[in-house]
Amino acid sequence: MGGKIKRAVILAGGFGTRLAEETDIKPKPMVEIGGKPILWHIMKYYSSQGVYEFIICGGYKVHKIKEFFADYSLHVNNVTIDLSGSMPSVIIHETTAEPWKIHIIDTGYSSQTGERIRQIQRYVCGDSFFLTYGDGLSDVNLKELEQAHNRSGKMVTLTAVEPPGRYGALKLTNNDVVTSFQEKADSQDAWINGGFFVVSPSVFPFLQDRENLSWEFDILPLLASNNQLSAFKHRGFWQPMDTLRDKHKLESLWADSCAPWRAWQ
Repeated sequence: MGGKIKRAVILAGGFGTRLAEETDIKPKPMVEIGGKPILWHIMKYYSSQGVYEFIICGGYKVHKIKEFFADYSLHVNNVTIDLSGSMPSVIIHETTAEPWKIHIIDTGYSSQTGERIRQIQRYVCGDSFFLTYGDGLSDVNLKELEQAHNRSGKMVTLTAVEPPGRYGALKLTNNDVVTSFQEKADSQDAWINGGFFVVSPSVFPFLQDRENLSWEFDILPLLASNNQLSAFKHRGFWQPMDTLRDKHKLESLWADSCAPWRAWQ
């Protein structure tokens, strides 16, 4: 099912200020959809397509992410906790576990997204990798995304999606090369950055010139101006979780058993 890319980098260090009701006590990727963090949903989707190794770029309240995965067996299995003896004992009754290898890296409390990516270079081992944000869900076909990247010969391929009205747009050539970014979409046939990328390791020199660059506002426009950014058009499901309204929409899809990203069932 999967391609050759075996690692996904997830940007999970932001503050999530528009979800302050939730993110005062947890990082945005740990906000729950159907009782599980949205980060878990993202990772389940990637692993349904053959990706089992994750590099999580944490920052704000990164300890909450570490604690969740350190205690993952307790979260997902039935247990017996025996307090009757001199030493408490914990028995885990099932062996439900994900075949995941997870690197959780504290990339800085206030770091920009490009800086977070710069700091995890050694974890991708010189290979191309998937990259996404820890607050959005989609049913994008990762194998087709990878194939499009390989055909393009560019350093980075982003997934272009058709936007709700509040998002800025991409300017694309006829062969889906990104040439520039627009602050606002000005036509019905607009495309935006959907946040699911394939990144070649040759991009890292673009991140080394100075520290604390933004992936979106510094690096992607620079790549576009150097003819090194291509687009993979995805017309399927895509939904970020920027607001409580977005969260409730995702919750409703999950509760109704019609979540398009639920590819593992």
